[in-house]
Amino acid sequence: MRTSIKGLVAIAKSEGIVPAPYIDPVGVWTFGIGHTAMSGAPDPAKMERGMPEDVDAAIKQAVALFQKHIKKYEDGVNRAVKVPLAQHEFDALVSFHFNTGAISRASATEALNRGDREDAARRLTLYNKGRVNGQLVVLEGLVKRREEERRMFLFGEYPRDGITVWKVNSSNKYSQALRIMSPAELEALMMDHPAEQLFDVNADLEPMTLLERFISLFRR
Repeated sequence: MRTSIKGLVAIAKSEGIVPAPYIDPVGVWTFGIGHTAMSGAPDPAKMERGMPEDVDAAIKQAVALFQKHIKKYEDGVNRAVKVPLAQHEFDALVSFHFNTGAISRASATEALNRGDREDAARRLTLYNKGRVNGQLVVLEGLVKRREEERRMFLFGEYPRDGITVWKVNSSNKYSQALRIMSPAELEALMMDHPAEQLFDVNADLEPMTLLERFISLFRR
């Protein structure tokens, strides 16, 4: 299975779009739509710092990178889940895995594979903590995201809020909203500029080659 456009937009809504490398609330270098080194090249920690001159071009690249690397998380869900899924169930699980990386070991997956969908949905909401200053704490943003994933999984309800495009400050933190994209605007961008138009998804690219493409955006 592959994520629907509505599912991709829901993930982007939860992550936001940051068209420059930044340090997320738990200290991980990130770029674009939740892209970290764990997702593959480029490593945001090695990208040139600061906002690009051409923000629109950087947003397109961020969306393309997201569409390219989402396959890793889709494949993880396809391997871990042993029962048939509706599209909205799959989309919710990809969102969960994209954020946590935990689909193969999650108690929600165990519950789902034994046929208990309601318990699986409930167990998704337990993954609402993150480390802040070394302490594991409940994060309001994760509580909201897990509830949205639960409702997507059980009822096929996709969030329709706008997608925030964030500005990065001199401390490499996202600090204020540049603009709000509508779901329809992001859907159109994903369909008009699919990943294969900006990246050759069949090519075996060296990480540095891909990194250099991003660096070029910040040197215009």
